[in-house]
Amino acid sequence: MNKSVKIVLGIILVAIVGVAVAMIIIINGAKNKPLSIKNYCIKHDEKFGGIYVDISIEDFNALGFEFGDSINIKLSNGYELNDLPYYNGYYVDMGEALVVGYPKYEYVKIGINYGDDIWTLANVKEDDTITLTLNEKGKYKDIQESSDIHYVEEQGELSDVVFANFRSVKVGGLKDNILYRSASPIDNTHNRAAITDKLAKEAGIKYDVDLSDSDEEITEHIDKSDFNSPYFVSLLRDNKVIALDMSMNFKSEDFKQSLVKGLTQMSKNEGPYLIHCVEGKDRTGFVCMLLEGLAAASYEEIVDDYMLTYENYYGITKETEPTKYETIKARNINAMLLYVTRVENVEELKTANLNEKIGKYLESIGMERNDIDALTYRLTGAIID
Repeated sequence: MNKSVKIVLGIILVAIVGVAVAMIIIINGAKNKPLSIKNYCIKHDEKFGGIYVDISIEDFNALGFEFGDSINIKLSNGYELNDLPYYNGYYVDMGEALVVGYPKYEYVKIGINYGDDIWTLANVKEDDTITLTLNEKGKYKDIQESSDIHYVEEQGELSDVVFANFRSVKVGGLKDNILYRSASPIDNTHNRAAITDKLAKEAGIKYDVDLSDSDEEITEHIDKSDFNSPYFVSLLRDNKVIALDMSMNFKSEDFKQSLVKGLTQMSKNEGPYLIHCVEGKDRTGFVCMLLEGLAAASYEEIVDDYMLTYENYYGITKETEPTKYETIKARNINAMLLYVTRVENVEELKTANLNEKIGKYLESIGMERNDIDALTYRLTGAIID
């Protein structure tokens, strides 16, 4: 091999080694670069509060984010929150923030569970943007896996009453078949509206308390091509529906004002009553808890009725999934009862006079005592001391 050939081969070898080293540096740099989406547009969830990020859950996860990760967020206005869990449900305690990819949400969302609107807290403007960065991979994976619940969208072999989460509440001193709760009979997001409407007719519902919709949203539901709830329309036509348009934040003044409005109107109208939101789970659970307490239901009765929804929708019972059952009970219904009654702990709830404490709560948020008594009488046939 002559000298010129050796020189050329040496140059080629050096070039190949240089390219390889450069590729290694690039690859390692990509590996070490934090997983992040930068300066994405945002939208306000005006109904429930929170910040929608302009990326679908599917696309967000395809980038490498996974439920159970810890995520940092930073808004272009300088507001930031670090170490937020990313879940496919609201698996945080009341008042805590999270990143959530909830089924049926179109986009990834930043929110506070049963809490204030983070959009307002962070003083967000429409033209602000957001950056989400992976803080720690899988930090909350154990909580995600232990809390993960899957909503049934198709009826299959489920009975109508189970699929629609439709039931007469039978606790405390409630009169037979006076109070019902269910999924929405008009919002068909979860394929239950027509079934719920049929069951409402069979139960002879005379007054519908719609916790989730505004009057405008009711009109939108009725105008949809899949709307098939004639009984609800008949109640609406007779002015026997109240649309309360409530958020999930039962601590907010708007929620309390709507609650007083709805319960006051119940006290002036004849039952049977149907209480519902979309799924008949959270807002419905809170309002039914109050009505059951007015009817002198025990702590155990209120908890059992609340948790029956989780059996209907997710198959979760004390026997089948005790860990999830206890977690949901503690995070939701216990927290609601403790907030309303102002007692110190669950042991006190078990012996507290819930009728008295819930009556005082309703008075404290603006409901007149005579309306509370009238509502109690309609539900039980007596004024409970």
